[in-house]
Amino acid sequence: MEMLFDLLKTLLLTGRDLLPIAIIFSFFQLVVIKQSIANISRILIGSLYVLIGLALFLTGLEKALFPVGNIMAEQLTNPVFLQGNKVSVDLTHWTTYGWLYFFAATIGFATTIAEPSLIAVAYKANEVSGGSVGQWGLRITVAVGVAFGITLGCYRIVSGTPLHYFITVGYIIVSIQTFFAPKALIPLAYDSGGVTTSTVTVPIVAALGLGLSASVPGRNPAIDGFGLIAFASLFPIISVLTYAQLAHWRATRTIRIKENTHAL
Repeated sequence: MEMLFDLLKTLLLTGRDLLPIAIIFSFFQLVVIKQSIANISRILIGSLYVLIGLALFLTGLEKALFPVGNIMAEQLTNPVFLQGNKVSVDLTHWTTYGWLYFFAATIGFATTIAEPSLIAVAYKANEVSGGSVGQWGLRITVAVGVAFGITLGCYRIVSGTPLHYFITVGYIIVSIQTFFAPKALIPLAYDSGGVTTSTVTVPIVAALGLGLSASVPGRNPAIDGFGLIAFASLFPIISVLTYAQLAHWRATRTIRIKENTHAL
């Protein structure tokens, strides 16, 4: 009964949050454009699906994803687990948390591959580019960037290194890459950073960061627990720009080889 009550409460709160969107669309359609709403029954049914889906998803976050992230962080940083067969273990040294880094990389990769917003962007990019941008190629490239970023973010929390050092260096790299990457893929690379901070990735990553900072000695969840999502947004941009530069270099190299072959 308690879960049902929580679901109904979330349903009402979600409806309240979606109401302004419905009002804005109705206002522009009826007052500004001055046309009736076509397929009103389909829109209402679809809106009901959205309302129910969001309520179920938010309830799932609260009951499952957030607890799972916290539990995994607590277990992987448990002194008993870290010590294993060793006589003693330094809980403040970053090399102690090898399994945590591996978990961060794999969960970052897996959640990004399953991210609905990334799937949508990859589908549209493939469609607009006429197939030159592969759906799986883009999704895997972004997932690798997220995996590396979250792993580095976990290292930052464990080591206590200030967040702005990593973010500043990261955006300097992005700025340099932007000048050399193919112009057609630069907007897609920047969008790829945004789509990773969505429904699947954010809850688990946020829970992992908070759980990790609460478990590592000397860390404060309010100060050190956040920032992983910034890594999940930044490093996909770097990975996609790198992929674009490598693809451009390979294409240019192939053309030069063919030209030299014909010249001979």
